[in-house]
Amino acid sequence: MANFGPKMPGGMSQMQNQMDPESQKKIEEQKEEQVQMKNMMLASLLDQEARARLNNLKLSKPDKADAVENIIIQMAQRGQIGGKLDDKTFTQLLESLNQQMTRSTSGIKVNYDRRRNNLDSDSDEDY
Repeated sequence: MANFGPKMPGGMSQMQNQMDPESQKKIEEQKEEQVQMKNMMLASLLDQEARARLNNLKLSKPDKADAVENIIIQMAQRGQIGGKLDDKTFTQLLESLNQQMTRSTSGIKVNYDRRRNNLDSDSDEDY
């Protein structure tokens, strides 16, 4: 049996567990601060109805909501958003983002060939 270099016992998960509690606490605090900053920015960029719509989206599609939040923050940093977005403008933004996302994923197709399953004789009974 060939030996391809030294093995690390436990792998990556053990390295993360060996991190001292203080550095883990710092990392968690940094993540919490980032979440708070993001929420403060969104509160200043969206009115109450738009914020409620974003929270509803977050409940049903958390990945999409995170992407929308990041896009809104980027637009604000570029100066593309002036003032708070109302619900109507936010809905229009969601619709345009949805169209862009469907265009980018529309090239993916899944083909299922049913004839291939019919050629399988494993399930057929032999007499």
